[in-house]
Amino acid sequence: MSNSFFDQVDSIIARDPAARNRLEVITCYQGLHAVWLHRISHFLWNLGLKWIARVLSMFSRFLTGIEIHPGAKIGRRVFLDHGLGIVIGETTEIGDDCTIYQGVTLGGTSLYKGVKRHPTLGKGVVVSAGAKVLGGFTVGDGARVGSNAVVLKEIPAGATAVGIPARILHPDLPQSADSKTKEYFSAYGITPNIDDPVSMALKGLIDATIEQEAKIAALEKALAKINNSPDGADASASDTKRDLDAIKEWLKE
Repeated sequence: MSNSFFDQVDSIIARDPAARNRLEVITCYQGLHAVWLHRISHFLWNLGLKWIARVLSMFSRFLTGIEIHPGAKIGRRVFLDHGLGIVIGETTEIGDDCTIYQGVTLGGTSLYKGVKRHPTLGKGVVVSAGAKVLGGFTVGDGARVGSNAVVLKEIPAGATAVGIPARILHPDLPQSADSKTKEYFSAYGITPNIDDPVSMALKGLIDATIEQEAKIAALEKALAKINNSPDGADASASDTKRDLDAIKEWLKE
């Protein structure tokens, strides 16, 4: 029990550079307090003492600013960083070593009772500040959800979801499920080595524009040579100039 207790605390120190020592984490981290109180309320919920479990969860919300339904399942070493405004629904399942930041909602889109309404997070998932993950689908191991993203469909393991609605980006760095290893931990779901499809599309448009401007410059240079040619040039030069003018106008449209 003692090892498990300090394992939770040490996992927070490994992921938060502001955490200086165990005493500070134990006394000052409301995300840790919310998880501890949830484990008690979840135990009571499974015993069938659902009203007492709900009352305890309401007390936890008042104390920490984090709302966790007592029916939700939370794995080991889960870190609710900053925590304020997090909402975790009844049928949510959170795997080991997940990190969830402030303002996150793990919610449902269905009103039917007795069905899986809320998401399942695999191991080592990072859900960034303000993100909304809505529905009874799975977010794969090591996946990341960008800040303020709205996720409405499954995310493959190791992938990243960004935007509204969220777009799935390809995996880059391998994710480590061991929270004690800082090398591959991605705070706030930042992914430096992958290309956003929107950014790639914009880059393509910029490259096309640069290429078009180069063609126009070449045409203008050709026109300048024709305009500076001696009087009495043959009709073919005039035809060429007319064709170049037409191409130039078309390119500018």
